[in-house]
This record gives sequence, C-alpha cells and structure tokens, in this order.
Amino acid sequence: MATGTPFFPRTFELNKSMSWKDWSGFFAANHYQEFHQPEYAAIRNGAALIDVSPLYKYTLEGPDAAALVDRLVTRNARRFKVGQVIYTPWCDEDGKILQEGTIMRLAEDRFQINAAEPAIRWLTLNATGLQLKIEDRSAEMAALAVQGPRSRTLLNEISNGGVEDLGFFGVKPVEIGGVSVLVSRTGYTGDLGYELWIPAAATLEIWDRLMHVGESHGATPCGLLALDIARIEAGFILIDVDYVPADQALIPSQKSSPYELGLGWAVKLKKKAAFNGREALAREKASGSGWQLVGLEIPWEPLEDLYMAAGLMPDLPTTAWRDAIPVYSDGLQVGRATSGCWSTTLKKYLALASVKTPYATVGNELQMEVTVDYTRRQAPARVVELPFFRPIRMRE
Repeated sequence: MATGTPFFPRTFELNKSMSWKDWSGFFAANHYQEFHQPEYAAIRNGAALIDVSPLYKYTLEGPDAAALVDRLVTRNARRFKVGQVIYTPWCDEDGKILQEGTIMRLAEDRFQINAAEPAIRWLTLNATGLQLKIEDRSAEMAALAVQGPRSRTLLNEISNGGVEDLGFFGVKPVEIGGVSVLVSRTGYTGDLGYELWIPAAATLEIWDRLMHVGESHGATPCGLLALDIARIEAGFILIDVDYVPADQALIPSQKSSPYELGLGWAVKLKKKAAFNGREALAREKASGSGWQLVGLEIPWEPLEDLYMAAGLMPDLPTTAWRDAIPVYSDGLQVGRATSGCWSTTLKKYLALASVKTPYATVGNELQMEVTVDYTRRQAPARVVELPFFRPIRMRE
C-alpha cells in the first residue's frame, strides 16, 4: 500500500482533485486542482513546486567511490568535479540501459546517485573489491523540484542569494531558514529550475517558507500530469515508458542502448576506466544502431480531416499519453511512438518515438496510428529534431 512522502501533510491538504499516482510506493499528486493546465503554466511562466521524493537516493563514500562510479556509468567520473552534477545512463554487460539518472559529486570521495528504480543491489555487486560505503538515503532525504522562470528569484529570496552563482548542473549546500539544504541546478522540465535535497525532518518548514515567500512569484504546487507534458516538450525520456530497463525486459528486442535512445553523447568509449557494457557499445558504435529516438510532429490539418470525415470534431488528449502507438512508412510499421501530448506552449501535437534508423532522418514523412470513431487510421507525422522546446533561460 502506498504511503505519503515527507511533504504529504501539505500536499494532501492542497490536492483538491484527490487524484494520486503510486510512485515507488508513495502517493504522488497527478494534479492539485480540477485541471492541470495552471500547474503546467507555472512551470513555463512562474515557479512550480514538484514533490520528487520517491526518487531513490544513494550515497557512495570512500577512497574507491570514484572508481565505482566509473565502473557503473558510461561517462568519465575522473573528469567529474566536486560541486558538479552529471546526467548519465548505466548499462548491463550487453550495453543495454538499466537506468539513467543524475549523479552529484559532493566531495572528492563522496557521490550521490539519484535513480527512478531501486539500484542498491546493482551498486553492491559492482562494488566488489572496492573500499567504500554505500548508503540508501531514500527514506531520510526528501526531494523537491522548484522549476520555472521565477525559480531562481524565489530561491534567492529565501536563501539570501544562495543560488545566484549556481551554474547549470551545479550543486552546493545552501542555508534556508537555518536548515542546510543541498540544491542542484537540475530538473525534468527543460526549463530554468532547481532540485532541493532536504532532510526529511525539515521538509514542512521548507515547503511553508517556499509557499509563503513564493506567493508573489507564482509558486504553485504541481503534479505529474503537468510535469509529463513539460518533459516531453524537453525531449526527456521516461523509464518504463520510452524504454524498458534491461533487467526487466522479457525479450531481447525490448532492450535499448544509449545510442538508440539519443544518449550516445554520454558514452565515453575513450575513458581509461573499464565500464559495464563498454565492449558491446564499442561494437555498436562501429557498426551503427538499428533504432533511433526521434521527435514527431503531427500536423493539425490532416488530423482534423480524419475526424471531419467521420463527422466528428478533433478529439486530442488533454493530458500526455504513455501508450506505445505504431508508426508507419508507406504501410510498413517502422517503429512506435512511446509518449506524446498537445503542447500548449508550441501549439503542436508532439510525440517521442523509436524508429528504425533508415527512417529517422529529420524531415522524413511518416505516419502515426490514430483511432477515430473506434477505427484505426494513419495521420502524417514528420520527424523533427529534439528537443521540441529548450529556452535559453534553462542554462543561463
């Protein structure tokens, strides 16, 4: 049975919709009001407060902590500076992704790994023969994403300017109301934003301060429905939706490599340290990948024509969808769209899709299956570059 996060005494009171999702055994709000659109607007125009405490949080500490990180991930931990965060996948020996997440270097011999799924067994197995301590801090540490163009101003105000100099993908301890909070310039919205890693006992105090001071900055509690639209616009993949973790796949074809999911930039084959999946990824790099993650834009007019032909008005989903939908090229299925939405910001119907490499060229015209009056149809879908949306303020 799901339980509440450390923020639950506040989020429960605020959730007028009473719509919740079970996220790793915790209650996570789908949306707080009757409709999620004001929460999405806060992400793009104000400051959205998103409870992401269900993330798993592990610390690695000891003389071989960096060696373990290097063994685990595809990126080069030796070039990873104190006060820096990296986003990276980690793979099995076949070069297939188990998970992807962020890793923070808090000291020369101390790291924090943030993951969507449990990873303690994988960490322990790979630590064989190394000198370090692995600690699961998921229960004792809450996490809150503060996202949107007003997030920096809000956090600066409650921390006496503590985040003013925090660069993109940086992390540092900041004092908020006498509480030491770890703040990272990271997030899952593709916008200016931060994530706060808070001692569980201090969560309500931090929440109350953010809501009180944030009233003039448009601070708004935000649920997962709004977050899902923002992450699709940003081109961010979601575990169990846009890919199947390698250790949960039922058949080999369900597994994906970093190259197939648009994460080839994060694979550092030339780093000195060996890492899981290196040989397999080197072979794939040399021979090429069979699949590619692409963005799809579904033009409005042809979609409207399909509905009008059935005597119906277009009926697009008001929330993001996460169902695999076939993608075709001249009647031949060449892939699947894994998540999509109507983008309020861009005024476009968008989808993330995995398609066979010959069909993944930007500008290529494909077709995505749509259901109109219980009948399967095909709507034109153009391959476009990812991300769909990435404002300059995200990195500034």
